[in-house]
Amino acid sequence: MQTQTLQPLELHKLKEEIKDIRTAMLTTQREDGEFHSRPMATHDVDDDGSMWFFTYKNSNKVREIQQNDRVSLGFVDTGDETYVAISGNAEVVDDRQKIEELWNDVLKTWFPDGKDDPNITLLKVTTHSGEYWDRPGGKMMQLFEMAKGALTGQPDTSGRDEKFGEEPR
Repeated sequence: MQTQTLQPLELHKLKEEIKDIRTAMLTTQREDGEFHSRPMATHDVDDDGSMWFFTYKNSNKVREIQQNDRVSLGFVDTGDETYVAISGNAEVVDDRQKIEELWNDVLKTWFPDGKDDPNITLLKVTTHSGEYWDRPGGKMMQLFEMAKGALTGQPDTSGRDEKFGEEPR
């Protein structure tokens, strides 16, 4: 497993961009090489950028991660015009104390037998690189830029794009 390659300021910026986005699209790779994406609720982001997710031990994502631990996470907040893509490595962490620490009763929606279900485990994703796109001013700025473009023919230049870290080889 590769270690995190982001600088503290880069990591802080990515964490700020996703702090209010509770759901990520986790993408793994199946044995046949096809990609498999599914929504996952982010339960915690450590100071080092590691992200925590609940799952079942017998899930497809666990099998896929055991074969290839490289994953990507996509975060979207259309209201604020924020989009974040993160690459990293995932590992299955069967730590009952960490499960207890992260558990909240809303999780019973997906895990009806509760936190003591022996099939519940955690996924820990260690961030290696990330990129974000956002638009200061959100929807209002987008509407203004669209109107300006329609009247003047000038392209929208209000968005930002920044990339951090290096992709593993």
